[in-house]
Amino acid sequence: MFFPDIVPVGHPIFDIINSTDPETDWDLRLACLLLYAFDREDNFWQLYGDFLPSADECPSLLLANEEELSELQNPNLASTMREQQRRALEFWEKNWHSGVPLKIKRLARDPERFIWALSMAQSRCIGMQMRIGALVQDANMLIPYADMLNHSFEPNCFFHWRFKDRMLEVMINAGKRIKKDDCQLHEWTKNDMLMQKYGFSSPVNPWDVIQFSGNARIHLDSFLSVFNISGLPEEYYHNSRLSNDGDTFVDGAIIAAARTLPTWSDGDVPPIPSMERRSVKELQEECRQMLAAYPTNSKQDQKILDSMSDASRTLEAAIKYRLHRKLFVEKVMQALDIYQERMLF
Repeated sequence: MFFPDIVPVGHPIFDIINSTDPETDWDLRLACLLLYAFDREDNFWQLYGDFLPSADECPSLLLANEEELSELQNPNLASTMREQQRRALEFWEKNWHSGVPLKIKRLARDPERFIWALSMAQSRCIGMQMRIGALVQDANMLIPYADMLNHSFEPNCFFHWRFKDRMLEVMINAGKRIKKDDCQLHEWTKNDMLMQKYGFSSPVNPWDVIQFSGNARIHLDSFLSVFNISGLPEEYYHNSRLSNDGDTFVDGAIIAAARTLPTWSDGDVPPIPSMERRSVKELQEECRQMLAAYPTNSKQDQKILDSMSDASRTLEAAIKYRLHRKLFVEKVMQALDIYQERMLF
């Protein structure tokens, strides 16, 4: 059951939310709550709404048209977003038909309004486990203003649930001066999921992956040593103290390569140079085949971005996504070149 404090029992939005599955439809429920909050005579939510991006300013792929989805150059991601758009439209048609009360109809008079609210719920939701008494449950929350902190793969901002007094703390441990547009929040997922949920990607995402299909493998310990990568797989980091001054080649993309490249390791058994070189060549060739399968290359994508002056945010995000994917694959190819040069001391 659903018992939100801000929705009075008997309001029709209560029944709409209660008709959904809390496990799978958390985003639909949050979208309904958000639309209801904007309709209240509550200055807090109205002011918060003024800070949210409009549909034209939002990069969420839920708002993308068919042409923009095709620009992703990723049929699987495009198909996933079409399914999400269909789900949102069907939900709106089911609950915002002509016979609904005015207090419901005015919340989302057209499907675009509801899909916008859904994109806000998906991109700004913060999920965490909360303990209330003896009960520990997963919660999906909208935390106004805190949701405007940017994402980072090296975060300095964390959320903490104080179960004793049921308060949510936003803890920031800056350690340095925070400039405009700097990132604070953490997100552990690959670029496909970042695009699906938030509408952005990164060429240096340490959690991105490349799916290799061949049997070629390189020696894991040697690769980590060459690039001074330390830690366990889930906690890989660049040990800059072991690197030469000014070495900026190792970044999130190299960390991702350490996680995603097919590798082998057998304790202190050293790699056989001839086999390692053969594996490097095979992996690089597969990367070249991946890049050749795209209709455009990274330079062409960058040129398109540089020439766009009035493109929609969703189109810009789609082109950046495919560019970041190609830059990542190219970085992995470069890393394999360097590995081949340095693996013999």
